[in-house]
Amino acid sequence: MLTGIVIDALDVARMDRFWSDATRGRTGGLRLRFVPTAQPKTVRKNRLHLDLAGGPGWEAEVARLLTVGATRVDIGQGDVPWDVLADPEGNEFCVLRPGHPGVLTDSGLVAICLDVLEEARCAQRTFWQSQADWQAVESHDWGVRLRRRPTSAVSLVMGPPAAPKQARNRLRLEVTRPDREPGEFLDAGGNEFHVTG
Repeated sequence: MLTGIVIDALDVARMDRFWSDATRGRTGGLRLRFVPTAQPKTVRKNRLHLDLAGGPGWEAEVARLLTVGATRVDIGQGDVPWDVLADPEGNEFCVLRPGHPGVLTDSGLVAICLDVLEEARCAQRTFWQSQADWQAVESHDWGVRLRRRPTSAVSLVMGPPAAPKQARNRLRLEVTRPDREPGEFLDAGGNEFHVTG
């Protein structure tokens, strides 16, 4: 079962505080686990990022996030109907506006977005349905959305564009699988993920 996201951090305490504030503690039961690293972010765009709900007062929510340590970033998104910010260590995330497809709540974590090449979408869908124990609730040209239950606030969204794999992913999915040996493994698209017992 998908139980969390592992995030590399130069300053674990600072990142933990930031994401607790950013999500308002609303993570759909998923744990954000920060692990120390000495390596700063070097890639322009992570292959995995988080989406937060901005709610009806999304402009005020963006302003609040900026006051707790986020910054605005341009990762080549162009003119989009959401705001792209970065956490204090440069990991980008999106703040989604009301009416955004798939958003079922007004605040907190609403999506985990994994870049997937179009030709790998079927393999990744099959792989993550089996590992996460989440089911596909949407499948479109833009990708596929999985949820633990149809009404779960958080979804796993997989689709293009896929950033080239240049280094170990700073954000990684974590699953709890008593039937597997714990450790770090690669998914069908070459992305690292963690298994706990």
